[in-house]
Amino acid sequence: MFDLISRYDTKILEAFWVTIKLTAFSAVGALILGTVVAAMRVSPIPIARAVGTAYVTIFRNTPLTLIIVFCSLGLYSTLGWTLGSDQLTDTNYRWAIIGLSVYTAAFVCESLRSGINTVALGQSEAGRSLGLTFGQNLRFIVLPQAFRSVIAPLGSVLIALTKNSTVAAVIGVSEAALLMSEMLENEAALLAIGAIFALGFVLLTLPMGLLFGWLAKRFEVAR
Repeated sequence: MFDLISRYDTKILEAFWVTIKLTAFSAVGALILGTVVAAMRVSPIPIARAVGTAYVTIFRNTPLTLIIVFCSLGLYSTLGWTLGSDQLTDTNYRWAIIGLSVYTAAFVCESLRSGINTVALGQSEAGRSLGLTFGQNLRFIVLPQAFRSVIAPLGSVLIALTKNSTVAAVIGVSEAALLMSEMLENEAALLAIGAIFALGFVLLTLPMGLLFGWLAKRFEVAR
């Protein structure tokens, strides 16, 4: 095991760095998009609610692998959407981020919507009585409390996103899962390679779980 690490140390670090970047960029995209969809789902406008519900229903029930492959083969190879790059590796990397963001946003939306439902109805009514619009009410009164109440669930979504980033390997993104596949083809050490990458993901996800657990207790909304 240690011999493998010494021979592949640079490649392993580079692969996990790509995994970290995929997770970070996708998390930002999913948080922004998920918040917008959550706002649509609680909107007083029926069409907005219908669109938000359709989005969540479709992407929660569509395999992530299918979304990633569709982005690469459908939007890039067939339609020629290069996302500003002529390099295949860069384009697939960017499409992987978009695919992960779009998929994870559905779960962010549902977590956030559950937090919105915990905010007392009287607070929203008080905001409306002060003349706040729906958007202002959501931004200044509802969402701040909703985010505080769903820190732990959002942490679980982020941990799942970290593990889901391995799906990007199916379109050739050089992250941890792709390197693991290459090592399995070249080395007769299945258990050792599996242990290396399992440990790597534990080192990524365990601190996140501890951090979000601490944040959830630190910013818990008093009831």
